[in-house]
Amino acid sequence: MATTKKTPAKKSATSTGAGKATTAAVPQPGTTPGKSTKETTTTKTKGTEPASPTQTASPQEVGNGGELHQLAGGDSPPMTTAHGTPVQDDQNSLRAGDRGPTLMSDFAFREKIFHFDHERIPERVVHARGYGAHGVFENYESLSDITRASIFAEAGKQTETFVRFSTVAGNLGSFDLARDVRGFATKFYTDEGNWDLVGNNIPVFFIQDAVKFPDLVHSVKEEPDRGFPQAQSAHDTFWDFASLMPESTHMTLWQMSDRAIPRSFRMMQGFGVHTFRFVNEAGESTFVKFHWRPLLGMQSVVWNEAVKINGADPDFHRRDLFDAITAGDFPEWELGVQVFDDAFADSFDFDVLDATKIIPEEVLPVRPIGKMTLNRVVDNVFAEIEQVAFMTQNVPPGIDFSNDPLLQGRNFSYLDTQLKRLGSTNFSQIPVNAPRCPVAHFQRDGHMQMAPQSGRTAYEPNSFSGDDRGPREAGPAGHVPFPGEVTGETRRIRAESFADHYSQARQFWLSQTPVEQDHIVAAYVFELGKCEVPAIRERMVANLRNVDESLATQVADGLGMPLPAASETTVPARDDLEPSPALSILANALETFEGRKLGLLVGDGADASAVKRLQQGVAKAGGMVEVIAVAVGGATLSDGTLLEADQAIAGAPSVLYDAVAIVAGSDGTPLANEPAARDFVADAFTHYKVIGLAGSTDALVAAAGLDGKLEGDSAVLPVGSAKDATAFVSRLAGPRQWERDLRA
Repeated sequence: MATTKKTPAKKSATSTGAGKATTAAVPQPGTTPGKSTKETTTTKTKGTEPASPTQTASPQEVGNGGELHQLAGGDSPPMTTAHGTPVQDDQNSLRAGDRGPTLMSDFAFREKIFHFDHERIPERVVHARGYGAHGVFENYESLSDITRASIFAEAGKQTETFVRFSTVAGNLGSFDLARDVRGFATKFYTDEGNWDLVGNNIPVFFIQDAVKFPDLVHSVKEEPDRGFPQAQSAHDTFWDFASLMPESTHMTLWQMSDRAIPRSFRMMQGFGVHTFRFVNEAGESTFVKFHWRPLLGMQSVVWNEAVKINGADPDFHRRDLFDAITAGDFPEWELGVQVFDDAFADSFDFDVLDATKIIPEEVLPVRPIGKMTLNRVVDNVFAEIEQVAFMTQNVPPGIDFSNDPLLQGRNFSYLDTQLKRLGSTNFSQIPVNAPRCPVAHFQRDGHMQMAPQSGRTAYEPNSFSGDDRGPREAGPAGHVPFPGEVTGETRRIRAESFADHYSQARQFWLSQTPVEQDHIVAAYVFELGKCEVPAIRERMVANLRNVDESLATQVADGLGMPLPAASETTVPARDDLEPSPALSILANALETFEGRKLGLLVGDGADASAVKRLQQGVAKAGGMVEVIAVAVGGATLSDGTLLEADQAIAGAPSVLYDAVAIVAGSDGTPLANEPAARDFVADAFTHYKVIGLAGSTDALVAAAGLDGKLEGDSAVLPVGSAKDATAFVSRLAGPRQWERDLRA
């Protein structure tokens, strides 16, 4: 597979290669577990190749029952129990005689099966399906005028990070390309403590108050009387909830948009969702909203494509991130902020404490303040991706909270989440969670305490000195909450300023291109069409009439139902909000093929020069080429050389690629006879992709049902000559062929 690469540095000495024993270091307060910020510039290399059948990786014997015993020797260390006792035999339990009962004195077997029985921990209630990587954040310029946070103190300052991307509704074993919100959680290991920016790839949320979070999640999860559907919102209970919660309407517009089926983690935005505070050294505060922007640009797939990707590669997003980083093609995001004062907040059309609302970038531009690069995959998925604990309340001095009720509820909830999953109040000592700055406190003991807590005192104030004294309060150097004034009666009540549920939903709809609007309509029709209760569909369409009459009409027509009367509103939707072009993916698409992948289907006898030109051209454009043949052994080219394949066509449908090219030999019949090859071309056409053709491809095109449909399509190009290849690679940088007519 050809790719442009950033030169990966040597792997950190703290990582272990294949066949190596792993020594787990115990993090201590004030130490730096894992890698330092400088060390995070490395990229993980793949493990050593397994020994071939004719080689011996270590001494081995065959036992009485024909079982294989691989013995310690050479660079293979002795296997031990968890307590360090060398294990004599890992193939047989201890028994009385060769056919007798297993003996209770077999402590090695007892320990092994005991550990296995307890390997699983509770998965996350939401965001269970996730993947992550290590990286580094580099600050652009000093922000000391608006925040005292050390991470933003000076230009060029680097801070180690860990990011976990996730879906929300599905369980740990669900598929990557569900139509769903994506979690985008970042842990910054700052020199003043960990900062967790726990956001999503969508800047708004379904609810305004955290008290409704359990109801939201229960509604979207599997219906309890049947245990399905998995990782889907296309069922009665979710849309019943959404139709009765008008505040969810704005979020469902985003959820039904292409934002919910991203092409890659590397190509999606991230948002802090809530309004936070920056506080400077003088104690002055401004409000702030956080944005992540992918430097590869935004890109999504289409729904039919997503469904097929889930069947072909349920780990599509995981694999994409892993492959990019291990290839040295490090994904990058800019961190930007919208900073505003109380006067702006008071004058803005909507309440800045309402998590169902945004501040359009055209109203308040996003200021780039730094860049994050993900440059190292994890050494162990469970130890890092599954055990990482994000909490919105983890903020360093200089960053504080607003009164957003959803944020306040999250701050209250997350500690319980971590205790339930990780089993101990000491979860902050797990290496992926441990701060990279000194840690000192009087919190003691608890399950799995790893720190040797020296000294005589475990309390303060105390009158001891030296090491027995322990830490003291930081005073003004510590995290000083902003002294905001709080007034009002104690009541369970929602602010009237939260009551407009449709105006920004309408603004989002009007900000989409016609293609994106078509996708939103189709998504609503698909999802609501899965609801068995007609009243649920009617209520939801009635709500959509308050967003846009055309949207509601198209959805009703797609469902084959009469258009219901608009639902009653507390605040009528405004029609004076200007569209926000920044909200459209297609309107902001970059002209590039960097970080994307071409699926190159090659037949026997294919022109060797044409194949080579495509590989070189795509690599020069910053993309990757994956070679596909009828068999994974490869294809014999016109010059007699064997081109090894990365994939066999039966396992490499075109949905896995951003664009495709087919280079057949002088006889195109073998490719045309392959059902998977026919689907390869037909799906690429149906999904509006750029297609390159060379050699005898007429038979394949006809077999795919596309005879006569490719003429005049400016995204179906020849790739046989050098000039053709240049034009094809240039076209790859453009958008999909959205104007392609897919009618029969």
